Amino acid sequence: MKIGLISDTHSFFDHQLREYFSDCDEIWHAGDFGNKKVVEELQKIAPLRGVYGNIDGQEIRQEFPLHLRFRVEGLDVWMTHIGGIPGRYSLPIREELTKNPPELFICGHSHILKIVRDKELNNMLFMNPGAAGKQGFQQVRTAVTFELANAQLSNAQVIHLGELGKTNR
Repeated sequence: MKIGLISDTHSFFDHQLREYFSDCDEIWHAGDFGNKKVVEELQKIAPLRGVYGNIDGQEIRQEFPLHLRFRVEGLDVWMTHIGGIPGRYSLPIREELTKNPPELFICGHSHILKIVRDKELNNMLFMNPGAAGKQGFQQVRTAVTFELANAQLSNAQVIHLGELGKTNR
């Protein structure tokens, strides 16, 4: 199963995602969609799972939860928007992560691409795909693809969508 992971689009849909996610079985959005148009464009590519972020209005919040915990391909996944980073998880998240860490924890919000193992929490894989939108302080807009099979994640690739305010093409 191939996953396209994205976050912090802030109402901007980059048309390059149609190509980069064209062979994905699902797209996961870690919050701050910005508007329903982004949701609709992503759903045209592949089935969409997501969580709402702090900038998302009621229309997005009615469709997507704040936290999404699920099992796919044998892997326990928890996705939320504001999660913090290893060693400095946000307060509402920290207790649950300590008691019951997933195998894969995904969040957005910081606009900073980070993929790392948290050795303090059963070697949990932490993923933040960075920001794919045009708002924020990030220098490069990013997304991630990876594959899941038999409770294993493999072939993770970072997609550079271009410098802030520009596209790759």
